[in-house]
Amino acid sequence: MSRKLPAPDQVRPQKSRPQSGKSARRPGTASSSNPEPAAGKLAKRGSLHPRNRHQDSYDFGALSACCPELLPFIRLTPKGNHSIDFTDPAAIKVLNRALLKHWYQIEQWDIPEGYLCPPIPGRADYIHNLADLLAEANQGKQPAGKNIQVLDIGCGASCIYPLIGHSEYGWRFMAADINPGSLESSAAILTANPRLQKAITLRTQTNRQHYFSGILQANEFLDLTLCNPPFHESEQQMQRGNERKWKNLGKWDGKPQDQKQLNFGGQSNELWCEGGEVAFISNMIRESQQFASQVYWFTSLVSRQAAIPALQKVLRSLGAVQQQVVEMSQGQKNSRFLAWSFLTPEQQSVWRQLRWLKN
Repeated sequence: MSRKLPAPDQVRPQKSRPQSGKSARRPGTASSSNPEPAAGKLAKRGSLHPRNRHQDSYDFGALSACCPELLPFIRLTPKGNHSIDFTDPAAIKVLNRALLKHWYQIEQWDIPEGYLCPPIPGRADYIHNLADLLAEANQGKQPAGKNIQVLDIGCGASCIYPLIGHSEYGWRFMAADINPGSLESSAAILTANPRLQKAITLRTQTNRQHYFSGILQANEFLDLTLCNPPFHESEQQMQRGNERKWKNLGKWDGKPQDQKQLNFGGQSNELWCEGGEVAFISNMIRESQQFASQVYWFTSLVSRQAAIPALQKVLRSLGAVQQQVVEMSQGQKNSRFLAWSFLTPEQQSVWRQLRWLKN
């Protein structure tokens, strides 16, 4: 029997931020636990991917039933709906724990204080759109199973992309990071979830100038790489962005924000680098050419649309055979990822025959 939510007179009404990316289920989308879109259906602007499990508002009854730790954080909004304070980092973390357990069967999940706490609906959207990227060259079918190998460049402390990607599609992951604390946290998550230990391999990047060197061995092949790069150009720019966010939430008191108080947190290597995302991804593209025959699709999130032309110019200069920009939306937020490949159509055909048709 599920535990009851707090009664209206047992909680203090608290105004919370609207839930990003939550919209009513679209007509023609199945309501199973992993809905398949009707043929030809695409996500509407402002909507999550049709297979994303987080289409509707959070079901706090179901979430608190599988994760009772969430109960103390549930409040009533002025409209009488149950929600949490989305500016509270502790509440966000426990919500993530509940979502991962309820939807993805991740029994234990935690991250250390001060590390990036990811918004799960948006992370799931990247995974589902990557599956569609593979499906475009596979007669519309998303390749699944252990033959599909994926590298997450900068897995962070949450290991979120490998957790969702394996749960949804059975893919195997290499999860790489340069931060020892992030890898230690990811290792603890895998230890607490033994069924994932053969599916997700952790690898340490020892040189912050590299992305694939030192991680991908000569006899290894990847169907996908993914990355959520740092997008600020400096710590000062990051701080200004945080201040704007807190002003918009009505929470800023004019004083510099303690990083620990940010609702999503993050280490410096997760949030900023010299030159920002354009420099980071440009360098990734240049190094990827050295591994052209070992990877079908390289990809990276790009936070700013204005950054795309500069990155496409780099790809053209290196002779990338294919490139795509895949747009995504989560409520009021628009995002995108850039994908590129150096494989010729003939090489891609051989790749599909040898790897994907085994599934």
